[in-house]
Amino acid sequence: QVQLVESGGGLVQAGGSLRLSCAASGRTASSSAMGWFRQAPGKEREFVAACSWGGTSTYYGDSVKGRFVISRDNAKNTVYLQMNSLKPEDTAVYSCAAARPYSAPSYRAGEYVYWGQGTQVIVSS
Repeated sequence: QVQLVESGGGLVQAGGSLRLSCAASGRTASSSAMGWFRQAPGKEREFVAACSWGGTSTYYGDSVKGRFVISRDNAKNTVYLQMNSLKPEDTAVYSCAAARPYSAPSYRAGEYVYWGQGTQVIVSS
């Protein structure tokens, strides 16, 4: 069992930055590929970023590539999402997710087993 708790969301002006954190607990947390997804009101959930359990492989959705960076610190069981050059269209609830231990990171939400409650990000124009 893995528990995930996101933090770091808030209100920011367009062009600004935020760093989201996802604290994981559970025996297999550091062995799991991790992902960030987001969902805006009235829209489907969207893949944002994912990283391998070792953190060496990272993947990004097209809409955030070049602006967002995913990283992890397994010593702290925490995954981060650094968001730069934020745009109003980045406004959404951001959730982190954990895949099964030693599985590959994926852009598919169905590949993730554990989900956090989410943290709201609002980007004002």
